[in-house]
Amino acid sequence: MTTSTSKFSATRRQLLAAGLATAASLGTLGASSPAWAQSGKRVLRVGHQKGWLSILKQRGTLEKRLAPLGVQVTWTEFTAGPVQLEALNVGSIDFGDVGEAPPIFALAAGAPLTYAAATVPRPELEAVIVPKDSPIRTVADLKGKRVAFNKGSNVQYFLVKLLERHGLKYSDVQTIFLSPPDARAAFERGSVDAWLIWDPFLAAAQHTLGARLLTDAQGSASNRWYYFTSRDYIAHNADVLRIALEEVKTIEAWAAANRDAAASELASVLGLEKPITQLYVDRIQFGLTPVTPEILAEQQAIADTFHALKLIPRKIDLSLAAPPASLL
Repeated sequence: MTTSTSKFSATRRQLLAAGLATAASLGTLGASSPAWAQSGKRVLRVGHQKGWLSILKQRGTLEKRLAPLGVQVTWTEFTAGPVQLEALNVGSIDFGDVGEAPPIFALAAGAPLTYAAATVPRPELEAVIVPKDSPIRTVADLKGKRVAFNKGSNVQYFLVKLLERHGLKYSDVQTIFLSPPDARAAFERGSVDAWLIWDPFLAAAQHTLGARLLTDAQGSASNRWYYFTSRDYIAHNADVLRIALEEVKTIEAWAAANRDAAASELASVLGLEKPITQLYVDRIQFGLTPVTPEILAEQQAIADTFHALKLIPRKIDLSLAAPPASLL
């Protein structure tokens, strides 16, 4: 394993512990009085994971766009989506980006989350991989096999739908719940037969381990990325959110037109070798879209699946997380 890949693969327990500490400290400071509600001041508190919002932060263009409105921008980096949304729940951030699964758990826990925008589908960015010399050649060959993935993640939903499409049941495979770093180690040892994983972990496994892609999520899951806010913030600051999303669209348009440069910048942000981020960036479909009833129905299907798997304690209605109006 290369040094950069090793840094990227710190244990999930360490990452979550650090993130929870960050969220807790922010909650202590900010939950009692949201910054945007303070008299005479407006603020946009962005919570982000390492990625495209990190590039937006580095460029400083959001601050320049919002300065004429008297809006201050603050940035807090998180290590995982769940702790990022916990910070939203305690009133410590106003805006951020996250994958498909964390909002489901946040809404089930009563977080005041509102979807602000969605990316176009990106099913190519999550996949089932097997060792390069594996006898597994089709999805049907997964029956009875040890399949590793992160419990409660978007790939768990992907697995359910993938197996359904190929006439198999969820119980037909041996599910092994492991965080990405632990799953990678098990995959390298041969302790599991297949691994469901997303980029850039996926690209790292393909580049450094020679992992073979059995199938990606096309036809099984949309694998969108979401931008979120809170119900209170969108009610009072829709103009700020529109500008933030315009800046995100600008970054995405630049990356789509300059994939080599985008891979270089992302490699620096993530601490990965450029061939890994190049593989990742080359298969991204860029673009933002409003959160439509059809997109919320996709999230509803994930929520219903997670409830059936007893991952969330109650059914939730995703229509309640719809934005009052399109921000795009």
